[in-house]
Amino acid sequence: MKKVLITGANKSIGFETARQLLNQGYFVYLGSRSIERGNLALEKLKSEGLTNVEVIQLDVTNDDSVKSARIEIGKTTEVLDVLINNAGINGGMPQEALHTTIDQLQDVFATNFYGVVRVTQAFVDLLRKSEQPRIVNVSSSGCSLTLHSDPTWKYYNHKSAVYAPSKAAMNMYTIALAYELKDTNFKVNAVCPGFVATDFNGHRGTGTVQEAGTRIAKYATIGADGPTGKFISQEHNPVTGECPW
Repeated sequence: MKKVLITGANKSIGFETARQLLNQGYFVYLGSRSIERGNLALEKLKSEGLTNVEVIQLDVTNDDSVKSARIEIGKTTEVLDVLINNAGINGGMPQEALHTTIDQLQDVFATNFYGVVRVTQAFVDLLRKSEQPRIVNVSSSGCSLTLHSDPTWKYYNHKSAVYAPSKAAMNMYTIALAYELKDTNFKVNAVCPGFVATDFNGHRGTGTVQEAGTRIAKYATIGADGPTGKFISQEHNPVTGECPW
């Protein structure tokens, strides 16, 4: 049975991705900053008959928490097949370039960028033992430099000076990581789940968590002929799936 760790998996897109991968036969380590909220999510999955799941207390901004999570998972498996870096925060609004504070930037980067690096480095040893290791970094088409420079893009006027830079930095890390692992069986991609109605955006999104979970799960389970080092947004480009950086 393949095993996957999903950060920020106690609700919304992370939770739905966990549900879909459980239904595909994966064992899921449900990463949750709050063990209480993680246990509530666990009970909900179990009530649906999905039992191959374990809650892992995991705060991606805290070195000790990530190290403890690595130890806990290492007690039950020597191999991790998939890592989904899903945990993220938006930093609140407004996010004006001339008025955002360094504290705001540091808080958001701590989760959305440094957290991805911290968790990836902590678990890469287990991933290397998989025959087909996969890393999915949950991104957003809203951090595309190309799209945000295009006045004809439908979200051109929706600028954020905190959230978007944090995800753009994560995208660059994705490129560097995929390059370093290019001669291995790893597939590393940044995947946008779409503009989804969740707590994250005050339920202003137009997509569903089911659609988002399907998009992420697709790249968590791609075969040997799948892409690596790509920025994927099915919402932006339903044909090729690729999003411009």
